[in-house]
Amino acid sequence: MDRKNPQSEVFLEEWNGSSLSELRKTATITVSPSLSIQRSGSRFKIVGRRFFDAFVPEGFPSSVTPDYVPFQIWDSLQGLSTYIRTMLSTQALLSAIGVGEQSATVIGATFQWFLRDLTGMVGGILFTFYQGSNLDSNAKMWRLVADFMNDLGMLMDLVSPLFPSAFMLIVCLGSLSRSFTGVASGATRAALTQHFALQNNAADISAKEGSQETVATMVGMAIGMLLARITMGCPLAIWVSFLSLTLFHMYANYKAVCCLSLTSLNPQRCSIALQHFIQTGQVLSPQQVSKMEHVLPTWVSSWSLRSIKLIHTRVRLGERISSLHYSEMKELLQLAGANSNKVKYLLMERKAIICVIVRKDATAHDIFQSFFHALVTAYVPDQASRHLESLSWMDKHYEDFILKLKLSGWKTDRLLSPSVCWRANWVCSPRDEKLD
Repeated sequence: MDRKNPQSEVFLEEWNGSSLSELRKTATITVSPSLSIQRSGSRFKIVGRRFFDAFVPEGFPSSVTPDYVPFQIWDSLQGLSTYIRTMLSTQALLSAIGVGEQSATVIGATFQWFLRDLTGMVGGILFTFYQGSNLDSNAKMWRLVADFMNDLGMLMDLVSPLFPSAFMLIVCLGSLSRSFTGVASGATRAALTQHFALQNNAADISAKEGSQETVATMVGMAIGMLLARITMGCPLAIWVSFLSLTLFHMYANYKAVCCLSLTSLNPQRCSIALQHFIQTGQVLSPQQVSKMEHVLPTWVSSWSLRSIKLIHTRVRLGERISSLHYSEMKELLQLAGANSNKVKYLLMERKAIICVIVRKDATAHDIFQSFFHALVTAYVPDQASRHLESLSWMDKHYEDFILKLKLSGWKTDRLLSPSVCWRANWVCSPRDEKLD
């Protein structure tokens, strides 16, 4: 016997969004008994949301770290001031090479522009050669340095018309300064993008940053052209505008960098976290360490470092053994002989500096441990018992310290430091002791 199903009402909902936490209901389709569609939200809101999605990563805000938004706000503001100043400096530069003058030749202006760009290219290669491996470990500092060098390059472009006899020299120095900016800014931005990405979405974050930068560029160019038009023929107004925007640019950069709470461990963050753990038994979070971290270059902030003794400045990782003196080499040979072949690093004190000699087959984990061992050694005040006390501390507390670091959100897979270029190898046997 067939039974007829009772009349039922069926709902079918449409949801929109790229993240489960951000789904929005856009329509409800009802069958009871006829088909009806009820839309949720206006088309204006849907289009507005689509426009917003073109500038933020997919799944925002859960797909990025909490410091993403404040950093991007300050970064966009500093970029805006940069594009406005670019119009002022470019106007002065074009005027200096003869644009708009009947006496100027095309080939002369082309040669000057080519020489300027060539200097910048060579400078970028040299900067990468000398500092390329150091950019990851000091991303905050190098981002500030990069923008400062960009400000210096723009200032030289603006100054160049005032010294016709030294025009090419000043312009090339300005291009050289900006070349450092291109390398350092690009490299540090890559490191920050990896930090922001919580869902392996670094490419998406980078693409959306490009959209944000494009909007800032267009707005900056429009304001810059307007400002260049207003200040034309008035050097005082140009200089006041340029210097005011430069001061704001430096302030915005500093605020942007201070917003960052990086979870990777570099020498300075290691020093801050370890000293606090030794003194209190507690591990600081990345947010707490970021408030204590010095983001300015050492030569700028040396006066403020006097009150806070950061022990990482007394550690040298990857010491070159051929640079040691005879007595120091004898000490190193004794250390190598006293340790088994399984030891991956040796520590020795040289002129109040704890030198870390890394073994040839040491892994990233070994280097990470060797640096913390050196920090503990540098922290111990008693020079006579320094090595024994540091070794005892490592045996008792190191594993617990690393576990607490992981639980606090730190990445402990490797140390962000300049590449360890110099390594050593030692072989211990009953008959002889060798050091290669």
